Amino acid sequence: MKSKLDPLSMAAMAVTVVSVSATAPLTAAASASPLAMAFWRNCLGFAVLGPLLLLLRRREVVRVARGERGVLRREQWRPLVFGFLAATALALHFAAFMTSTRLTSVAMSTALVATQPVWQALIAAGQGVRSSRRTWVGLALSVVGAAAAGGLDIRSGGTALLGDLLALVGAVAQAGYTALSERSRADVSTPLYSTFTSLVCGLELLAVCRLAHIPLTGFDRSTQLSLLGLLVLPQILGLGSLNFALGRTSATTMSVLLLLETPVAALAAWWFLGQGIKPATVPGLLLIIVGVTVVVTSGGVERATAQQGRHRSAGTPPYPAYAPYTPQHPYTPQPTPQHLTFPHSVKRDPRVDWATYTGDESPTVTLTYHGAGAFDTLFSRMPHAAEEEPGRDKDDR
Repeated sequence: MKSKLDPLSMAAMAVTVVSVSATAPLTAAASASPLAMAFWRNCLGFAVLGPLLLLLRRREVVRVARGERGVLRREQWRPLVFGFLAATALALHFAAFMTSTRLTSVAMSTALVATQPVWQALIAAGQGVRSSRRTWVGLALSVVGAAAAGGLDIRSGGTALLGDLLALVGAVAQAGYTALSERSRADVSTPLYSTFTSLVCGLELLAVCRLAHIPLTGFDRSTQLSLLGLLVLPQILGLGSLNFALGRTSATTMSVLLLLETPVAALAAWWFLGQGIKPATVPGLLLIIVGVTVVVTSGGVERATAQQGRHRSAGTPPYPAYAPYTPQHPYTPQPTPQHLTFPHSVKRDPRVDWATYTGDESPTVTLTYHGAGAFDTLFSRMPHAAEEEPGRDKDDR
């Protein structure tokens, strides 16, 4: 990964921020039901990603269809259930967020949805993960900022307050989607998992629209253009530029830059929709952005502190208690064989990989944003203890 940003990387970051920022203004500009917009967005996304999956990951799709991959084995039904729950959380996020853009201002909606890292940190704390003081300071700033920004809506009541609450529900649902995805996609590549969640999310939204008798056709010109913009900008262009930028910069940097979505979306709503920002809400919106920035960057500080602590400690690190399994016999280095061996025949002790982690840090790096829909989670997981199957394609992972 490059440490110095080049002009191409900076251009990709700018395209990502602008593409993601178009989500709320395009949704607010349409006249169709937000639930119908959410359905068509996922449907169009699946229509684009499905053929690409068959083109680029055909071997993996065939193996899943034949039951040769772990996702269809008997012991993997529990992760599959988590995948359905994650897609349901994503559908709830789309329904709540896209509805909130019609009831409150674009600035308030995007700012409150941007608190997703705050709720994700609270979910991690509920699971027993220890958070630093810096993280809790960021949480407090975000809560104070949300209360200050929504103060006018609380006093006035009406649809604006309901829109604020729906935006918070969308943020919580997105955090739940991330947490559930970490439990479900252990043996599935990102393209396949993205296609799966997009399909399930679209089917669930279709069922809701049918039950609520929400029309899915007969849209006017502005709604059709809005759907096309949602497909091209956040769903395709935003995803592509994000993945390109992540190959050249860190996930923390991109997470902080994506917080610029709030002012950029507010500017776009003012320019195209005539939505102004109330001066009384500006301090609260700024506090939300600062608080979420502190929460996002605290993960990197904790990892750096843990690494410094490991470097100061002497001796060989013990075998972690949270590792996949404990060997029956102590590990003793074997002499180098004098004959040639194939890569799949070499057995590697998992302690070589697992000893680099400490119990206080999480080796999972997540980057999420609501602009890309079902494609918004990137993972860097702990290594498996089990060895890969002989003859298995590496690019199928």
